[in-house]
Amino acid sequence: MTSASFLDAGNRGRHIIEFKELGKEDKPVLDRFFRARYYENSHLNFTNLFMWRTPYHIRWAVEDDVLYMVNEWEGKLSALQPFGPEEKWREGVEKFLAYFRAQGQTLSFMGLEKDFAQFLASYESASFAVTDDRDNADYVYLAEKLITLSGRKLHSKKNHLNAFHKLYPQAEYLPITRELIPACRKELESWYQLRAAELDADPFIGYERAAIHEIFDNYEDFALKGGVIRIDGRVVAFTFGEQLNRDTAVIHVEKADPNVRGAYPAINQGFVSHAWSDMTYINREEDMGLPGLRKAKESYKPVKMIEKFNAVYKGEK
Repeated sequence: MTSASFLDAGNRGRHIIEFKELGKEDKPVLDRFFRARYYENSHLNFTNLFMWRTPYHIRWAVEDDVLYMVNEWEGKLSALQPFGPEEKWREGVEKFLAYFRAQGQTLSFMGLEKDFAQFLASYESASFAVTDDRDNADYVYLAEKLITLSGRKLHSKKNHLNAFHKLYPQAEYLPITRELIPACRKELESWYQLRAAELDADPFIGYERAAIHEIFDNYEDFALKGGVIRIDGRVVAFTFGEQLNRDTAVIHVEKADPNVRGAYPAINQGFVSHAWSDMTYINREEDMGLPGLRKAKESYKPVKMIEKFNAVYKGEK
């Protein structure tokens, strides 16, 4: 069935996807789909989507064993790629075309993995403009390199870590437990107080703050691993993440007191060493086009970048 005939059928009353809000109780369903294929995109896991579900109004539905997800920002709808068997991708695109048309909007996809972007670029019955989204490309590192910091390229990182241990020989790494969460919250609030002016300029900082607190509220429910650096009883850095696919862990959050020299290298190295030494890769997510964040992520010398793509429906062929 062509796009035109599918949409005509939809206009005659054919079923349109019915989406629902994303909730904590939906984790088992989404986990099943995200674990069915080897996804490298850091966004394609339940925790990441849950953390950003409020500002992006993330909704989902399952039909014919395919997971469909949409989000909305400033009144504009976007879709994630359909998650399911490759032979059902075409049906998924047609259903999205019908849904977006019913909403009076043009179908647009965001955060696509390369194989689905290529599928859209060669779509037979419709034309899609596919573009690379460099600002949202994920930085991926060898876990072994983040642990050892060996080699000339990471020499400065090793020096910062050595300086930290020399300045704070009493520092200890601990896994996050329920007992440590109040101390993590305290450090989180200190981190945001140092950036109070940014909260007004960048609404995403405020959304992130609320999302981290919500994760701490339900920490055991997300099956995360986390770690802290504690000095003299005070948490000066914390982080948490999870396994993304069979050989990669993704780091969702990392916060440290910038006034404690070497706290960031210490929590970075300590977390990978203690929690993820059995993984080949560590995905530290995107830089969002922020120059300072890009410089910091590039300084750890990624072994590869996970490309992401956006696509917009341009019409029938």
